Amino acid sequence: METNKKVLIIGGGLAGVEAAHFLSQAGISVILVEGKTKKPNPAQKLSTLAELVCTNSLKSIKSTSAHGMLKFEMRKLGSLILEKAEESKVPAGDALSVDRIKFSESVTNFLKNKTNIELVEESVSDPIEMQKKYKADYVICATGPLTSEGLTNWFSSELDDSDGLYFYDAIAPIVELDGLDTSKMYFKDRFATPLGAEDEFKGDYLNVPFTKGQYEEFVKDLIEADKVQAHNFEDWNFFEACLPIDTMAERGVETLRFSCMKPVGLKTPEGEKPYAVLQLRKENLLGDAFNLVGFQNRLTYPEQKRVFKKIPGFEEAQFIHLGSVHRNTFLHSKRLLNKDLSSKKFPELFFAGQITGVEGYTESASIGLFVATQILNRIKGNEDILVYPIETCIGALINYLFTVPDPRPSSINFGLIPSIELPKGKKLKRFEKKLLKKEMAAERGNKIFSEFYQSKITKNLELE
Repeated sequence: METNKKVLIIGGGLAGVEAAHFLSQAGISVILVEGKTKKPNPAQKLSTLAELVCTNSLKSIKSTSAHGMLKFEMRKLGSLILEKAEESKVPAGDALSVDRIKFSESVTNFLKNKTNIELVEESVSDPIEMQKKYKADYVICATGPLTSEGLTNWFSSELDDSDGLYFYDAIAPIVELDGLDTSKMYFKDRFATPLGAEDEFKGDYLNVPFTKGQYEEFVKDLIEADKVQAHNFEDWNFFEACLPIDTMAERGVETLRFSCMKPVGLKTPEGEKPYAVLQLRKENLLGDAFNLVGFQNRLTYPEQKRVFKKIPGFEEAQFIHLGSVHRNTFLHSKRLLNKDLSSKKFPELFFAGQITGVEGYTESASIGLFVATQILNRIKGNEDILVYPIETCIGALINYLFTVPDPRPSSINFGLIPSIELPKGKKLKRFEKKLLKKEMAAERGNKIFSEFYQSKITKNLELE
C-alpha cells in the first residue's frame, strides 16, 4: 500500500483548508498554496488563510436545519473550520458567527504548526505545471468564485469545453413550497390546455396571477426599494437577457409584462387572463423548492423580503436564498468533472469549494472534505469512488451538481434532500407539518451519515 503520496492544494480558503487538514491528519504530505499575498483579488482584505469575505456567519446551528445537518456531517469528518469557528464565535442566537480576524488567524496558526503541511505563497496560473514543480501526486484546485484571471484562462483553454466555465451576473430568489399559499396559484405551462375530468390544469410551472393594481404597486415598490451598490470589484455590465427586474422596471411600467411576467398563454383555471404572472419553476426534482423565474435583482435582502412578501400567496414565504447580482466564476461540473470532482481530462486534478457550483461558507468547506476523502480513498487503493448518500447534506450537494439542468450555485437546503412522508392520520397545521418534516429529515440524514461514516469512511480510509 502506497503511503508516501503528496497532495498540492491551490487556494487557502475554507475548502482548501479543510482538505489540507483532513489529509494531513491521515498522514499525507500537503503543500498548500495561497497567492493573495502576491496578487490578492479585490475582495480579499486579510493576509491570513480562511478569510470570510462576505458575512461573518456560518449560518444555523439548529439540528433541525439543513445547515445544522451539514455541520453534523462536517464534525464527523473532523472539520477544522467548525472547530476554529467555535473558538472564535460571537453571540448570534441560533447562528454560528465568528470574529473574522481571530478566526482566520487561528486557522492559519494551526496549519503553520502542522509538520506535514507546507504553506507556500505563490500565484498560480497553471495547476499541472505546479504539480510537476512540487512533484505532487494529486492537485486540488479550491480557488473560489473570484479565481484569478490566469487560472480562469487556463480552465477555459485546457479543460476542453468552450462553455464549461460559467459567468453569472444575477441570481433569482428561491422559496420553500411549504411557506406559500398555493390556493392563490395554479400549475400550468404556457399555452397548456385544461386536462382531466375536473378541469384541472397540469404543468411544471406554478403561476401567481396579478391584477392590474397589484402589478403596478409591485413595479412601484421595485423602483423605490433600496438597492445594493456596486463595489469597485464588481461588474455591473449585465447581459441583456439576464437583467435585474428592478432595472427592467425602471425602463417603464409595462416592461415586466412583456418579459418575465408576461401573462400570454397562462389563463387561470377559471378561464381568465391575468394582468401579469410570476412563474415559479421547481428548483429540484423533489418539488420542495421553487425558483422565482426571471426575478434576479439588486434589492437589499431586507427589501427583497418586504417587497416579495406582498406578492399574492407569499405573505408567509420562507426564502432558501434571496436574489443577488455579482460576478461569479464556477465550473460546469457535470460536464467537466467526474463524480469524485476530479477532472475528466486530468484525472489527478480535483476541484473543491465554490468553484464547483456550491454556494456558502460551510457548503464550500464540506466539498473540501468530500474531495479529501476521495483522494485518500484513491491513495488507499480503492478503485470505486465514495458515493455519499443523497439523504445526507454532502451527498445532496454533490447530487445537485450533477443533476441540475441549468448550472447555477446553490446553498444547502431541504429542497435538495429527498422529502419525508409524514405519518398518516395526523392532523397538523402547516407550520407544524413543516417543522416535523425537517425534524424527521434531520434525524434520518444524521443516522444515514453516521452509518456511512462508520461503514465506508472509517473502514475504507483506515481512519481511527
